[in-house]
Amino acid sequence: MLIRVTAAGVCHSDLHIMSVSEHEYRYGPLPLTLGHEAAGVVAATGDGAGHFSVGDPVLVYGPWGCGQCRNCSQGKENYCSHPDGVRPPGIARPGAMAEYLLVDHERHLIPLGGLDPVQAVSLTDAGLTSYHAVKQSAPKLGAGRFAVVIGAGGLGHAAIQILRAISPATVIAVDIAEDKLRFAMDVGAHHAVPGDEQAAETVRDLTGGRGADAIFDFVGSQRTVELAGGVVATEGDIVIVGVGPGRLPVGYRSLPFDATVRAPFWGSRPELWEVTELARAGHLRIEVETYSLDDAPLAYDRLASGAVRGRAVVTPGGCDR
Repeated sequence: MLIRVTAAGVCHSDLHIMSVSEHEYRYGPLPLTLGHEAAGVVAATGDGAGHFSVGDPVLVYGPWGCGQCRNCSQGKENYCSHPDGVRPPGIARPGAMAEYLLVDHERHLIPLGGLDPVQAVSLTDAGLTSYHAVKQSAPKLGAGRFAVVIGAGGLGHAAIQILRAISPATVIAVDIAEDKLRFAMDVGAHHAVPGDEQAAETVRDLTGGRGADAIFDFVGSQRTVELAGGVVATEGDIVIVGVGPGRLPVGYRSLPFDATVRAPFWGSRPELWEVTELARAGHLRIEVETYSLDDAPLAYDRLASGAVRGRAVVTPGGCDR
């Protein structure tokens, strides 16, 4: 399937790719066209592609697996068990920061429907990754429970909205930037806590001393994983999503009893359909700022400096707004 790209999301993972040398990069030779969040219009179809027609607007599911292993057969291509592993566009093969994107199989497309491609493109990673992380902990987040979201950026602001949509839990946002704390409240957090030396004490006070039932760390630094370990409740979840280098020791009495630590990756194909339905129903809206393809370096500069509110989106077709 050949896709004419209408929108491509800018992600912190791209900054990580930029920071490593060609020798260190494990997914293959460089140079590489970035862009693993993609929306577009079908421009041409190859043999065996019969479910989409030229002109159809689509979203692209990013974590491409082998399609044949046990996990892939369940739609969990993000956990493909083939020796080659997951081979996403923009990470292991040419991505969406271009006028066109080649998609290897039509199972990696879902209909965009009436959604705006610029506003919806980041559902494919920022929305999907947040949803996958939150959904697994949803059974622990009933009424009277507490969820902590560390980092109110592109993924964090999506997670706050998802938590409010699928859970009655009280949502506490933590960030080091005052504008991000205001942003967190704007999108539905019940409380916003500065990420300073008093953060753990403040969170414990808000939870009545028992701690949080689930903590979603979208930063992954040493400081944030230690904060998560310091506020988790007995039987609580710590979910480390951010790509930072933080490490959290686990073992007998290193955390409250029966606390779990997970490091999920992206999300499944069925979950992308669910995320898209949340957006259609008005429960999830990714905040975006847009750039032309020529201005993509500026988008990455703003992302690196922490200046992006929500998600930056590149529009190769020139449909800036």
